[in-house]
Amino acid sequence: MNAPASTMQARPVSAPARALRIATYNIHDTVGTDGRRSAERIADVIGELDADIVALQEVPLGGSFAPNALPILREATGMDAIAGPTLDTPERRYGNAILSRLPIRATRSLDLSFGTREARGALDVDVSLDAGVGARPAADGAQRALRVVATHLGLTARERRAQIRALIAAFDTPRMPVILMGDLNEWFVWGQALRMLVTHFRAAPAPRTFPSRLPMFALDRIWMHPADRLLDVQVHRSMRARVASDHLPLVARIAWEHYW
Repeated sequence: MNAPASTMQARPVSAPARALRIATYNIHDTVGTDGRRSAERIADVIGELDADIVALQEVPLGGSFAPNALPILREATGMDAIAGPTLDTPERRYGNAILSRLPIRATRSLDLSFGTREARGALDVDVSLDAGVGARPAADGAQRALRVVATHLGLTARERRAQIRALIAAFDTPRMPVILMGDLNEWFVWGQALRMLVTHFRAAPAPRTFPSRLPMFALDRIWMHPADRLLDVQVHRSMRARVASDHLPLVARIAWEHYW
């Protein structure tokens, strides 16, 4: 069983001069637990998070099936919005997205599809840390950046293992800190997919996020390398969040000014 979110920290917080807030949120096609579709309500929850970077899963991106939620989220939050569709047909465009207050330097898409299973992928971006509020130039003049990988893994153990192998193989920027976050769909605390991730990332706190009305499973995760920059991880449990989606958002703080 997972401990309550309020007691879980990746390491003792040392009050850094500045911390970034990051979050991951499966928005369930903007359909809430009351059966109502509302991108505006999702935007309200994102506003509650006060995060600098937000990874989103199950985002409707247009087509005849559902309207594109990303322009609504962009306008409501004032954040840059990057789409990472995993399904792209005239009827339905759907997948991952990243919202960011910080400038996006580069964007990549990773295809994580497995056989005939539902198409999956990861949205992989480099975020500049030199333009944030209060940011100071690095002592050596180097540009500081953070790599953020947002993903939504498959429903079977076999495909998750293949997808984790593909993700780890893609982490080829050793001098750039990496955050992997999203809905990993791993129901078991010591599932093999999670054990594989520990070979690259140190195990991180995992509060329960699903289902949002009465969370029982830690499906949503935030991992970081180097792990000591991850200060804490908590689940966001507002009344609005309990209704807006079938997942609760997961929020973390990462230290950067003492490290970059």
